[in-house]
Amino acid sequence: MWILILFNASTKLTHFIIGGFDTVKRPVAVGVVMLITYLLAVTGSLVNIIFIVSDKQLHKPMYLLICNLAVVDILYTSSATPTMIGVLLAGFNTISYVECLIQMCVFQLGSTMEMFSLTIMAFDRLIAIIYPLRYHSYLTNTRIMVLTYILWIVASGFVAASPAIVVPLPHCTLRLRYTFCDAAAVLRTTCVDPEKYFNQGASRLFFLLFFTFVFICLSYCGILFFVKLSSNNDRMKMGSTLVSHLICVICLYCPIFILAILTRFGVVLTLEERQGLLIGTILGPSLVNPFVYCLRTKEIKNKIFKILRKANTARVL
Repeated sequence: MWILILFNASTKLTHFIIGGFDTVKRPVAVGVVMLITYLLAVTGSLVNIIFIVSDKQLHKPMYLLICNLAVVDILYTSSATPTMIGVLLAGFNTISYVECLIQMCVFQLGSTMEMFSLTIMAFDRLIAIIYPLRYHSYLTNTRIMVLTYILWIVASGFVAASPAIVVPLPHCTLRLRYTFCDAAAVLRTTCVDPEKYFNQGASRLFFLLFFTFVFICLSYCGILFFVKLSSNNDRMKMGSTLVSHLICVICLYCPIFILAILTRFGVVLTLEERQGLLIGTILGPSLVNPFVYCLRTKEIKNKIFKILRKANTARVL
């Protein structure tokens, strides 16, 4: 049914023009930086996925969640970054209507799953620290997989609202105001007042932000309370575990709060500031997450160093 709706809509409107960047004076240097960052982010996530999938010793709940986060990072950054790189480096500033709707849905799915993934990882760390002896009986691989699948389904349900709203609306312009096809950019091309739909989207986003961020904060409070009752050695281990997760949380939520929450309370951002925050929201977590868990997770770090030592030995010989 959705395929039929998209096909019918595409017969009315064939393409959009991406207008977020100046097509005459394209900031090519920004495009080069984005390309390098994108390649590093995807490579880091692929390394995590390959290591975890190929090593049976890493088939544990925490590493399955890291693998899921890596998949989400690739989906999230690949939803919009190639389009922006194409505009900046090659001048490709058009996108078909159907591709635009797909990009909008994939981007929203990736951003929603970023929040869900960090939330379930906070829950995993909470159980691991508070119930260390019963952790593997509470959170088995099967339960983690089922819980992850449920989160993907719930996230897809949230995303389904956007095409249901956008597809029936008539369009008065082909030019997108922003750098790729997010819901706000597509809604601004329609012939209706988008404010009502912006408020609906802001309400859904606020619900997601409130639920996930509050849950993460509460899990941290529970862990910190438990840490007070622990020995100094245990505190160091717990602190090291939390730092990795905290870095990822800060990289994701800080630009989202600035972009989505503050602007709804009257803080006016210029188009360039908004685009900069949006690019940071997409590339920041996708670049930081894989390297944080590569360098701060003992098993993955040791595996990388082992491969590097073997490669260095083979080169010497």
